[in-house]
Amino acid sequence: MGEHRVVLPWGDEELSLTLPESWHVRGVLEPASACPVEDPVQAVRKSLESPVGSAPLGDLLEEGMEVAVVIDDLSRPTPVGLILPTVLEEIRHGGVREEDITLITALGVHRPMTEEEISARVGDGLLERLRWENHDCDDTDRLETLGVTQRGTPVSINRTVSRADAIVSVGCIEPHIIASFGGGYKNLIPGVAGRETIAHNHTLNCTPGTFNMVGQPIEDNPMRLDLEEAGRMLEPPVFIVNTILNSRQQIVRVVSGDPIAAHRQGVRDSARLCGIDVGAPADVVITDSHPMDHDLRQGVKSLANTIRSVRPGGVHVTLVRATEGVGVFGLADTDLPLGPGALRLLSPLLLRLVPRLRIRGLGEEDRFFLYFALQAMRHADLFLYAPTIPVDVRENLPFVTFVDDADGALVAARRRFPGRAEVLVLPFGGITYPILG
Repeated sequence: MGEHRVVLPWGDEELSLTLPESWHVRGVLEPASACPVEDPVQAVRKSLESPVGSAPLGDLLEEGMEVAVVIDDLSRPTPVGLILPTVLEEIRHGGVREEDITLITALGVHRPMTEEEISARVGDGLLERLRWENHDCDDTDRLETLGVTQRGTPVSINRTVSRADAIVSVGCIEPHIIASFGGGYKNLIPGVAGRETIAHNHTLNCTPGTFNMVGQPIEDNPMRLDLEEAGRMLEPPVFIVNTILNSRQQIVRVVSGDPIAAHRQGVRDSARLCGIDVGAPADVVITDSHPMDHDLRQGVKSLANTIRSVRPGGVHVTLVRATEGVGVFGLADTDLPLGPGALRLLSPLLLRLVPRLRIRGLGEEDRFFLYFALQAMRHADLFLYAPTIPVDVRENLPFVTFVDDADGALVAARRRFPGRAEVLVLPFGGITYPILG
């Protein structure tokens, strides 16, 4: 048969793996190829001129208005610097003075961005000319309560955003483990929401049927529908500018307009790129965090996105670059009193208790991640290569088996499948999800 050599992206480098000869590689599955737009600035301009479900942005504005421009943070691949200048130009054409525009980072529960990081993200010296602030989900003095959703989520939003005369949200649409797809209202909730809002909204998908919603229809997703209901509580009009990117993080389309109508159109494009028909689940799945290489919280999306492609009792190997290390990932700080064996044995009981469990270090917004981790470890043997993650953090994550090198994960997988095994390789797991035939 001959050996199988696969090459996976690893930040700015590559990782080469040699698979056992007896394994049958059914496919090395990448997102659909898509040519980038020739001129990103022109693509943004055309999108603003032909918005979906909304009047053009300039028509929503008038002189004297205060405008909040919300941008996503470093955990997302949105090319903000290519988008924002054209968006600001359109806002000014609507009669709004530059001094009446405030830039807000949609951090959710992530760490604050430094001034240097924000400046580099927006580019072109823009930050020096604008008011800006990092969102803080725990600063109650800077949050405004809007009400409670039908699903019981108490909605509190960044006050600069909620009290603006208009809101412009800049982000990207990509597969998302909890929300089906990113983008749309999600840049506001959880992006600029309070911690309690984020926690309750995330916990809605702690059920056997909704713990893995990546790429699934939004109409069947309680968490996504809930955050969209919360978003509609905002009084000022919301206008989104969302990109769809290919596997090389190049813009292939820009959608602008209504945060639901425009988002749905962008979701269809994202699904065509990122949803991959894998047929039946495989014995072994090997995946890479790219392009979600920022930190562990983002990198494990590659596991979450692709877990359905491995059969029950199979082996899932995840390679996570995590250039910033752990990042803000509460589950990694949780002091779980149980080892892997006990967790697996007690998981049926623990899964029922997750919404009420009190565990030191477990934040309310981390309950979903605990629920998902328990479900995933019951489904398959999980091996994780993440060299930037310290030993003490690894000990707090008994759901997966950390390995010291990428080949070590394959050695462990081969013990489980010493003979023939059906294998799938997904080199862009951070944005790829399987469609089972």
